[in-house]
Amino acid sequence: MTTKPKAKKFRVRRSAAIETPAPEAPANEAAGGAASETQPQAPSQKGAAAPRAGEVSSAAQVAGETDMDAIRREGLTGRQLRMARRVAQKHGLAPTSDFDAVRLLRARGIDPFQRTNMLELVVPEAGGFGGGGAKPPAPGQAAQAPAPRPDPKIQLPQTVPAGGKAQLPSTQMANPAERRAAEIMKIQKDLAARRRKKLMLLLTRLAFFVFLPTIIAGYYFYIVATPMYSTKSAFLILKAENAASGMGSLFSGTQFATNQDAIAVQSYLLSKDAMLRLDEDEGFKAHYEQDWIDPIQRLEEGASNEDAYKLYKRNIEIGYDPAEGVVKMEIMAADPETAARFSNALIGYAEERVDNLSLRKRSNAVTDAEEGLEDAQEARYEAQERLVRLQQEGAVIDPEGRIAALRGQINNVEIQLQEKRLALQALLDNARPNQAKVDGAQGDVRRLENLLAELNSEMTTATTGEDSLAEVAVQIKLAEADLGTRDMMLQTALERLEQARRDAVSQARYLTTSVVPVASEDPSYPRKFENTILSFLIFSGIYLMISLTASILREQVSS
Repeated sequence: MTTKPKAKKFRVRRSAAIETPAPEAPANEAAGGAASETQPQAPSQKGAAAPRAGEVSSAAQVAGETDMDAIRREGLTGRQLRMARRVAQKHGLAPTSDFDAVRLLRARGIDPFQRTNMLELVVPEAGGFGGGGAKPPAPGQAAQAPAPRPDPKIQLPQTVPAGGKAQLPSTQMANPAERRAAEIMKIQKDLAARRRKKLMLLLTRLAFFVFLPTIIAGYYFYIVATPMYSTKSAFLILKAENAASGMGSLFSGTQFATNQDAIAVQSYLLSKDAMLRLDEDEGFKAHYEQDWIDPIQRLEEGASNEDAYKLYKRNIEIGYDPAEGVVKMEIMAADPETAARFSNALIGYAEERVDNLSLRKRSNAVTDAEEGLEDAQEARYEAQERLVRLQQEGAVIDPEGRIAALRGQINNVEIQLQEKRLALQALLDNARPNQAKVDGAQGDVRRLENLLAELNSEMTTATTGEDSLAEVAVQIKLAEADLGTRDMMLQTALERLEQARRDAVSQARYLTTSVVPVASEDPSYPRKFENTILSFLIFSGIYLMISLTASILREQVSS
């Protein structure tokens, strides 16, 4: 039995005095559990005096007010308080306020803000409601009175179906724990039914949008699709050797010399021009218009060139490796021999086309060589005519020879003059020289000096001036050098013309087939399992994208 504290004022309410009626005995027995059996009963309420204003009724009220003040100081939001009231009502409590609901739930050991799973069944333990009864007070702490509980007898009657035997509400009330367990079981069954319904809807959508299209695609690949035979081949483009190509011959043995030609061949084989020529020579359209080919791969009778070209691009694959310079080609047809025949025909078309790529260049080379030869011939004729004219205008045909002869004569005269002068000096050295000999020697010296003067004058005239032999000799020498140069240019032009003519009549590009087209024995397409799995992945991806887009749009609209 607890005693009232002797405090004068303790959180006195200004509105009215606090009246705390004593709970009834049955409620105390339901709330207290085993504690009610061991403690004696409280005295009757009639004999106790009512609490006056400014006093507290019991220690439980003091503890409750203290706990509620602490809860107010926690700063709980309105949403948390409303959640606490709903949880308290769910556990059968009757709180006077939202803070009181938090206090009562914590007194029961229940976290009012914890997110619980409604699928978990709460099994009541013996000796208490929903959690093992009231907790014993801690040492040194006053025992709290159990919270008031709603009377289990206050129940509303259940609805009954209209008509039939009239039924009255039963006087036997179910246990609150059993009623809550039944409600939770009902919620659990409802959630399970919803999940089953959603799962069935999901399976239905998957079956309609994914599984059914995949089954149809697999049926086509395994049963309906016509087997296609592929023929693979590989070839190289070689350039004709040209010894007079100069620096261009450095790359003649590499893939750089034919890189542009290989790209041009690849583009040509994938063009409509190649398809039209193949249809004209080998009957491409007629092969794919046969009735035993499946409708998807079959070409309609009388189809246009555009439709045939779309089918042509699907059935031919050409790849070029710049590092190796190899062009790889794969042709598909409904018949292995036809596929090999198509492949050989396309290789022939490619070789002819790559050789014709340089035909204009070679023709222009011949034309340019002929024009160069004509120019060289005219230049040589002019140089030769100028040389002849210089030789005709000059006094002598060979000016250099004439100058050399004059130089020789001058040298001889100078030698004779020196000898005569020495002989004259020898005669003059005598005491009584012979006058006749002296006169003869002096006459010879005089005559030689005159001759030397004439020769020197002629030599000067021949080596100086515009019309001198030296000037004529220089002009003739330049004319001869020009004539020699024109002869060399004429010879080069002749060689160039001969080379251009040989290149024009010969083949400049060759296709060397490294992998010869061979008719296959087994079909290569369709790849049944791989195509079916690929179809499944494609349909799954499409469904996933549509589902995600619909979910995002629904969330945006709902928000």
